[in-house]
Amino acid sequence: MSRIFVLGAGQLGAMLHYSGLPLNLQVVPVDFDAEPIADLADSDLVTAEIERWPDTPVTRQLAAHPNFINAKVFGLMADRLSQKATLDELQIATSPWQSLERDTDVASLLEQLGSPCLLKRRTGGYDGRGQLWLDSPDTDLSDWQGAAIAEQKIPFDEEVSIIGVRNASGEMHFYPLALNLHLNGILRASLVGLERLQALQAEAEAMLGRLMKHLDYCGVMAMELFRVGDKLLVNEVAPRVHNSGHWSLSGSSVSQFEWHLRATAGLPLAPAQVKGACLMINLIGSERNEAWLSVPAVELWWYGKSVRPGRKLGHLNTCAAVPADLSTQVQALRPLLEEDYQSVLDWVEKRIS
Repeated sequence: MSRIFVLGAGQLGAMLHYSGLPLNLQVVPVDFDAEPIADLADSDLVTAEIERWPDTPVTRQLAAHPNFINAKVFGLMADRLSQKATLDELQIATSPWQSLERDTDVASLLEQLGSPCLLKRRTGGYDGRGQLWLDSPDTDLSDWQGAAIAEQKIPFDEEVSIIGVRNASGEMHFYPLALNLHLNGILRASLVGLERLQALQAEAEAMLGRLMKHLDYCGVMAMELFRVGDKLLVNEVAPRVHNSGHWSLSGSSVSQFEWHLRATAGLPLAPAQVKGACLMINLIGSERNEAWLSVPAVELWWYGKSVRPGRKLGHLNTCAAVPADLSTQVQALRPLLEEDYQSVLDWVEKRIS
């Protein structure tokens, strides 16, 4: 079996490596600053854990490999300008937007999109970084013009995401919609298995499926969406495994990481069998607490990073037959998590009740 090199050696690359072991796949995450790979073979495969990477000798080597899966997709989706343009071309609903150019009249921009509107840097930026709420034509935008898009503020009801997989022959499968909670731009929790979201499942699958087919995409792709009433609007697209799919490591017959490897390596796909209701809680800036392991039905995934504020250090997964049954685990976790997690657990309990 050919090796699969992953551009990036963060937690997503580590989980891809872990998920390759049961399949006897040699998955090799590659740090951006590593030396070029001396024995890189023409039969090896290349994928990525992130849409955009720095220009280094090893990234140039892997990005130029003939078996770099989705090579043309990453640049297209990593740039929010071309991502939005592609969604418009396919008539996939997204928030109204404009490119912020050097000659853009800011007053006219605010008049068309409304005030405030959200500026997003075209490349880079994640977990709330690289964004600016714009509410005045007098704001100094010299550092943003030519490097950002502006989006209309959407009064959404909820944030959800759909994750799907597609192989080279066009076969596609999808997970149920996940309901997501973001605080300060960072995903804090994802909840899967809510019956009321089933009414939106077909619409979400059609949106993501249309995009994957258009791009001739191979692997796992995630689409973050706003629910506005009974309609969906695309927020952003990630051509890779995604934080809101981490629950699948514990709650599905096949995780998003295994799905991605199966598609990349040309192995058979299969629909995922989801184990009832699933909850994922991101561990942000917290010291590891061994007591988490004492809670029945709770699984800890720890990334082995140094602790610092705002950093994703791991996540907790738990599953139950139905959403209401997750309350036992939530209550057991309350005294084991810091104060800033209590509002997250409140959000979970309100949704599962």
